[in-house]
Amino acid sequence: MRYELTQEFFFDAAHTLERAIEAEPSRRIHGHTYHAVVSIGGRPDPVTGMLIDLGFFRAELARVREQLDHRLLDEVPGLRAATLENLCAFVAEALRPALPQLSKVTIARRASGDRCTLYLD
Repeated sequence: MRYELTQEFFFDAAHTLERAIEAEPSRRIHGHTYHAVVSIGGRPDPVTGMLIDLGFFRAELARVREQLDHRLLDEVPGLRAATLENLCAFVAEALRPALPQLSKVTIARRASGDRCTLYLD
């Protein structure tokens, strides 16, 4: 049996983006509320019955959220252009050392209906 444990967090951030369509508004500094959904997978520890202590899981997410929340994403070290794809990769890379059982990361901008998921399994 395999389990998946999921936590969510959100962050508000601004950025610019070079693109071919809707180019002018994207080049100006603008912001979004992003929702991140992070999942780990595996088998629970036979002694504790947990995949991971939720306190540890939440602390790691808070550490990553701090790097993104109320920031100009163009200035975040290690984050390339602030696309949904790059945000998924950034969150995964930041979490993977502490959460080796990381299985997927989803970043969504719910107000516009945009969502991207990175599968790590």
